[in-house]
Amino acid sequence: MGFLKSWRVRIALVVAVVGPGFITANVDNDAGGIAIYSLAGAQFGYSLLWAMIPIAIALVVVQEMAARMGAVTGKGLSDLIREEFGFRVTFFLMLALVITNFGNVVAEFAGVASSLELFGVSRYIIVPAAAAIVWLLVVKGTYESIEKIFLTASAFYICYIVAGLLAHPDWKAAVVGTVSRPPATAVRSYSYVFMLIGLVGTTIAPWMQFYLQASIVEKGITARQYRTSRWDVILGCLFAALVAWFIIVACAATLYTTGRTDIKDASDAAQALRPLAGEYAYLLFAAGLFNASLFAASILPISTAYAVCEGLGFESGLDKQFHEAPVFYWLYTLLIVLGAGVLLIPRMPLIHVMAVSQVVNGIVLPFVLVFMLLLTNDRELMGKHVNSRAYNVVVWVTVVVMVSLTLAMVIAQLRM
Repeated sequence: MGFLKSWRVRIALVVAVVGPGFITANVDNDAGGIAIYSLAGAQFGYSLLWAMIPIAIALVVVQEMAARMGAVTGKGLSDLIREEFGFRVTFFLMLALVITNFGNVVAEFAGVASSLELFGVSRYIIVPAAAAIVWLLVVKGTYESIEKIFLTASAFYICYIVAGLLAHPDWKAAVVGTVSRPPATAVRSYSYVFMLIGLVGTTIAPWMQFYLQASIVEKGITARQYRTSRWDVILGCLFAALVAWFIIVACAATLYTTGRTDIKDASDAAQALRPLAGEYAYLLFAAGLFNASLFAASILPISTAYAVCEGLGFESGLDKQFHEAPVFYWLYTLLIVLGAGVLLIPRMPLIHVMAVSQVVNGIVLPFVLVFMLLLTNDRELMGKHVNSRAYNVVVWVTVVVMVSLTLAMVIAQLRM
């Protein structure tokens, strides 16, 4: 009886803190992410799968750092950056984040549009409707009700795992591609480096750290509950990485092997899967894209509003009314209106918007990681919860690699 009681207590603790980590990691498999993973599989086959292992490790470490900071300090990331490094630094970081995230919001509505255009629904109908839905969801909901909806949306990502299985990939080639080293000549190829930066940028996007830490604080998770919350973060990251792996595998097994490398966006990948992997794989891929896009179109503006309001000292929070946090809700509204409005411009190149937004994520990421490293190694701020040496090594390596890849991409572009 004592054994059963202890397990019931543990399960109750997990249920109480689950949410922020799982939601944050999985919303990053958004429209832009799905587009990048699809392009990676279609253009490079299984040869980029190796990148998912170090990316998954870095994702777990970075997300765990953000969650730990939120639980220990009770403050959001941008709030801590302002307190420790000053208003001017915070202002310019927030400006870069708003610009980057605006591109991501546009990418989410592009995913909404392209997913339902597969079924003959015009973007001029679905984009305004989707914008209205996500606005009402956040403005009229509470943190608890919104979190339940987001957790349900996270579970829907299993569609991509099923679609990957239905694609009947070459499992031996997929495993070999996952554990093999990248070719030595890869860094000289602009398209390969561009795609690699996009993979990192879409899996460990800068906005994620701000949203996760703010969610941990708003949910009221403290240092005492942190150990259980840590599992929410780790399992969410591993599930997100698994979904990404299956998307790459599905497109490598179908599009790459048949020479269909010229896909324009994630919906194009779904359409191309139809004759190759079957009707069910097509429907699952398309449904997953719509779910992911609508899900992320809700969270990305929230993340931006959280970060900016915390960093600049304005009230923020999903449990506050519009009049209690007007800057928070007006910024959220503005991002949705403008992000959706861009998609109504005729002949907007959706795939370029999606791909470039993820690469910009990868370029901005090192700056956010450096601030996180400085904060999580501050003993006055974190006490006994400072980073371990292993964590510092993983994050510093990530920073150096991303800066090096950005330079390699610029050099490769100049040589073209």
